[in-house]
Amino acid sequence: MALAFDEYGRPFIILREQESKSRLRGLDAQKSNIAAGVAVSRILRTSLGPKGMDKMLQSPDGDITITNDGATILEQMDVDNQIGKLMVELSRSQDYEIGDGTTGVVVMAGALLEQAERLLERGIHPIRVAEGFEISSRIAVDHLEQIAHKFDFSATNIEPLVQTCMTTLSSKIVNRCKRSLAEIAVKGVMAVADLERKDVNLDLIKVEGKVGGKLEDTELIYGIIVDKDMSHPQMPKQIEDAKIAILTCPFEPPKPKTKHKVDIDTVEKFQTLREQEKKYFDDMVQRCKDVGATLVICQWGFDDEANHLLMHRNLPAVRWVGGVELELIAIATGGRIVPRFQELTPEKLGKAGLVREKAFGTTKDRMLYIEHCANSKAVTVFIRGGNKMMIEETKRSIHDALCVARNLIRNNSIVYGGGAAEISCSIAVEAAADKYPGVEQYAIRAFADALDSVPMALAENSGLQPIETVSAVKAQQIKENNPCCGIDCNDAGTNDMREQNVFETLIGKQQQILLATQVVKMILKIDDVISPSEY
Repeated sequence: MALAFDEYGRPFIILREQESKSRLRGLDAQKSNIAAGVAVSRILRTSLGPKGMDKMLQSPDGDITITNDGATILEQMDVDNQIGKLMVELSRSQDYEIGDGTTGVVVMAGALLEQAERLLERGIHPIRVAEGFEISSRIAVDHLEQIAHKFDFSATNIEPLVQTCMTTLSSKIVNRCKRSLAEIAVKGVMAVADLERKDVNLDLIKVEGKVGGKLEDTELIYGIIVDKDMSHPQMPKQIEDAKIAILTCPFEPPKPKTKHKVDIDTVEKFQTLREQEKKYFDDMVQRCKDVGATLVICQWGFDDEANHLLMHRNLPAVRWVGGVELELIAIATGGRIVPRFQELTPEKLGKAGLVREKAFGTTKDRMLYIEHCANSKAVTVFIRGGNKMMIEETKRSIHDALCVARNLIRNNSIVYGGGAAEISCSIAVEAAADKYPGVEQYAIRAFADALDSVPMALAENSGLQPIETVSAVKAQQIKENNPCCGIDCNDAGTNDMREQNVFETLIGKQQQILLATQVVKMILKIDDVISPSEY
């Protein structure tokens, strides 16, 4: 490739052997697209399930990420191919909508693409393949509804929710602490959930992390943690029954909006200016004291003179608190964010039972805990870990568990994991294929084979013989008419996922099948790839 200029100075690109290059069209384009999608799917295949492997990703800046979360792996991979980008979008859609199953949805899509390629090679038109897949996905989704189980939970009985979150966490790096982390996730969601409306606002759950300690030290705090400390080292470190003034106005004299210049040519003028500035600070601090505030949390900074004055007036203060934290503090404490000192009133103060500053280890790191708030509809999950990578991966795992708990509150239907749901759907789809006389029945049978790829990958990643294991489980499901039989990844000695307490959310599993089918249909309908230089 070379860059040249014509007689008018306009640049154009010269491509070597341009006459021998040909654009991909028709079946060649479809096969090329399928190969790109399958390549992305195979990267994630080994990360599926409780015994799945982790991936180490290095960013251009040299930052290292170790994870087996499908959405994170694809998000951080530099994928250039347009079909590869579609697979990345697929995983992201699953993450945004459900929060879990991001690896499984890509593995499913890859298996459908492999089956589609075989059908195309046999001369079946891609539109007929897409229609067959669409019919199959509806059969599978309806079958999932039939085999789903509803379970009852309440604020006092959260064990079913915990068991389902443990299934999600069992495939993560943090699986040794899955019980405690699942309980933290469920308690956090129940604290902010509106059970009457079956709604959960996950923005009210803040996830914070601090390097140091061990994973078992992770805790749920019914309140807010702010990564700040008191603005003056001599201010009290613990305040009980705190009344909090939440300010977005700075502790400093007002600045004129227009350009200005102050000429000071005598000591008296300077003294007058200094006295005036001190009076501003005095008024601000006095206004806070008059409304009964015992703690000031400010979005902006304040200079040493204001800090010194606050300490002398026995008014603890925290500065440079971010806007998101301010909103959460306001929600938790029942306070109002005040933009001007003139608007500060006793009704706008937030209330907290305890505000304390906590130091960590031998370092000077300190954080502020705001607990026993007036409105406990805001909670914080505080994660400890040996290094930054561990904390980041734990945050991603907790996010998945929070999403699963939220989904169960919205819809308390579950299906059984370990590939049990996929095998059951595969049997149902295979049986339904005979009802369709057209070419679509080939696509429907191919869809049933593709559904087996998820349990096949689970068995493979667990060190089992994949074909033997899946065949045995499928035979057991048909013989016993039991849709709860899955792959025994944990060597528990039973294939019954009810006994192993391996659950997945119904809406998560349905979304996986529907999203994977939609993307595969889209890829099959692309029969020409045009680059920007060609139009």
